[in-house]
Amino acid sequence: MGITPRRRLTASVTAVVLTCLGAAPVTPAAADEPLRYVALGDSFAASPQVPPPDIANLLCLRSLANYPHAAARALRAELTDVSCSAATVEDLRSSQYPGTGAQFDALSARTDLVSITVGGMDTGLPGLALDCLNTDPEPAGVSCAATYTAGGTDRIRAAIDTWAPSFAAALGEISRRAPHAKVAVVGYGNVIRPGGCFPAQPVWRADADYLHGVFRHLDTRLRQAAQRHGALYVDTYRLGAGHDACAAPADRYIEGWLRTRAAMPLHPNAQGARAIGTALAAAFRGAAPRAGRPSGA
Repeated sequence: MGITPRRRLTASVTAVVLTCLGAAPVTPAAADEPLRYVALGDSFAASPQVPPPDIANLLCLRSLANYPHAAARALRAELTDVSCSAATVEDLRSSQYPGTGAQFDALSARTDLVSITVGGMDTGLPGLALDCLNTDPEPAGVSCAATYTAGGTDRIRAAIDTWAPSFAAALGEISRRAPHAKVAVVGYGNVIRPGGCFPAQPVWRADADYLHGVFRHLDTRLRQAAQRHGALYVDTYRLGAGHDACAAPADRYIEGWLRTRAAMPLHPNAQGARAIGTALAAAFRGAAPRAGRPSGA
């Protein structure tokens, strides 16, 4: 990025002053460059069905109004969004679809910011959400909570605990590939409130409690991994209080099984994506600076 003569003079004076004070000056090129931001993750990050679509990769069902784009606008950052619907941790390392590169390939020593939401597909949450759907009142259907905890073992929580080390390893790989980047893990948050809101959303009370607890358990594991790896954790649970799938349509950040706005069920709508992106940008701004990327890298 070019520097005008006046800016060059100002930069030179600043460099002299800093040198006299014993401080290393920031080069004008580094100061003027936008932050390089890479967004990784699954459909919660990609926001499928929220218009407008990202036509650069239609297979990933990625929206140009998802939370990475909202955060990038707030930060005036240069965004490389490789989030992709249905992505698992393995898809970070390898191609998810023909012509779609591994998400980790977007990272480099020049990356300044990284965000990631992943784990829902790995731990079976889409299938669980379908199994919890009951359009008839109790006892006409089958309780997903009873099914998934039969025999005294909670299959979904066990799957989350088994998967957690894979996510921790992914954070380690992000640090290796983007050693100068601030990394933010974005949680899934407050998808449905305890007790639910049957029949407005077709999930029984006990099953809404179970779903709520499962998402909280996954977020706990994401937060713990973030803390162990020195990453930020963006808590979307408190952010989404009163804005879950049971909220009034105008207040929802997350759409339910019965939707009123364009979004995939149990995923952020455009309003939710903006709110999450704003919180993510604030988290990045408030984070301690990382070591700068190599000059000219």
